[in-house]
Amino acid sequence: MSDAGSVEPTHGSSSVRRVVVLGASGYVGGRLVTRLLEQGHQVVATSRDVSKLDAMPWAGQVEIRRVDLLDESTIGDAIAGCDAAYYLVHSMGGGEGFSTRDRTAALNLVAASHESALKQIIYLSGLGDDSIELSEHLASRQEVGHILAAGTVPVTELQAAVVIGSGSLSFEMLRYLTEVLPVMITPRWVRTRCQPIAIADVLHYLVAVLGHREALDRVLEIGGPDVLTYEEMIRAYARIAGLRPRTIIPVPVLSPGLSGRWIGLVTPLSSVTSEELVQSLRNEVVVRDRPISDIIEYETLTFEESVSRALDRVRSSQIPTRWSPQDWVPAQPLPSDPEYASGTVLTDERRMDSCAAAEDLFWAFARVGGATGYYSAPWAWQIRGLMDQVLGGAGLRRGRRHPEEVRQGEALDFWRVVDVRANAHLTLKAEMKVPGEAWLEWDIEESDGKHTLVQRATFVPRGLFGRLYWYSLLPFHGFVFPQMAGGIVAAAEERWDARDAERVG
Repeated sequence: MSDAGSVEPTHGSSSVRRVVVLGASGYVGGRLVTRLLEQGHQVVATSRDVSKLDAMPWAGQVEIRRVDLLDESTIGDAIAGCDAAYYLVHSMGGGEGFSTRDRTAALNLVAASHESALKQIIYLSGLGDDSIELSEHLASRQEVGHILAAGTVPVTELQAAVVIGSGSLSFEMLRYLTEVLPVMITPRWVRTRCQPIAIADVLHYLVAVLGHREALDRVLEIGGPDVLTYEEMIRAYARIAGLRPRTIIPVPVLSPGLSGRWIGLVTPLSSVTSEELVQSLRNEVVVRDRPISDIIEYETLTFEESVSRALDRVRSSQIPTRWSPQDWVPAQPLPSDPEYASGTVLTDERRMDSCAAAEDLFWAFARVGGATGYYSAPWAWQIRGLMDQVLGGAGLRRGRRHPEEVRQGEALDFWRVVDVRANAHLTLKAEMKVPGEAWLEWDIEESDGKHTLVQRATFVPRGLFGRLYWYSLLPFHGFVFPQMAGGIVAAAEERWDARDAERVG
């Protein structure tokens, strides 16, 4: 396997040094920045909310600029002075109207790039035969490619099918379906052929086409060496993961809508996103007449190698980026915002003194969710998560990207991290199905050398039902929230004692 991203002048490449990554906070973009830096490129990383990039491991090595592709006025300054742009944004999972938003974003980039210094736009698209009727998702991805290609800047469009990697949307869906369901009643789409590709290989190709003369103004199809049905992928995953063989019962019915709702119940994906994925899986997506091997010689990973690598990452909690099941809007409202000042705000506040350091208290509450749980009544949280899934919410299946680290904007069970300040504060906004807006917050106060944990649950009810919902839960709050605060303090002090013993030793 050749070194990722090495493109020699003998292959027709030109020197491209300064690149802008549009969508650097996303699953692919967050990993691509690392690869570009390793190859010596200067990188401008962009996001609609730049605070989401602060916790990235490469944050101090790149220039960060704010871009909202739906607002053309923000694009010109972001791409100024750059030789190439990676276009890695799309609105899948954003609900109804995603194709309109994708179209607008692409048109805005084309308009802003007319007077720019860009020599190349590299776009990661979806694989699919455009001579047949495609799903709305695949059709939208390819429409964006046509819009970009109609501009004045040469475009390289890479088309991929199912991307396999730790934390990827496709891998999460495959993993949960296989691990949760030993017996599956499957619709026809599980017998449609596709050509999966490892995220490592996608990154290699994205870097390799940068500045490559033969890649300009071309659509190139990328895929791994294996062509499989989704049923074959399920069976292969079970074997690689050491699970018992899965029983798969095919049926000729089950609409994409029903399939999406079922997948949303047993996986971390929302029902809306699941339905969009299922619609895409109805189309055969294999490399046909525009393979990237025409210009780049490279040996891709097999499906089994891709899954093994992804599983190793998941099991060791080494997941640098993760697909976020729901779109996160920058500057999400906080309970302290003025819009709630004159309304009904219901709170449950607990204060608990601790001898632990601020670092230890932060570590303890930053671990909530996932495998750690919520330090109190795990059965109650499991029931709440199941109820949320039945109602079409995220439930607890989303888990968390890392067992201890939190990044602003990322999903955490049925919460979203909307504010985090190291060793001081954490705010989670509820994305569960509730009749109102809900938050869970922790602060650390210091006085006379001691620290106080302040834990606050805040709820802004919607109508009468919202108020009834809050008051009906007060008996549970009476033991869940005190136990949670106590568990956090106990875990922090245990860690503090252990670190103190090490220092004394």
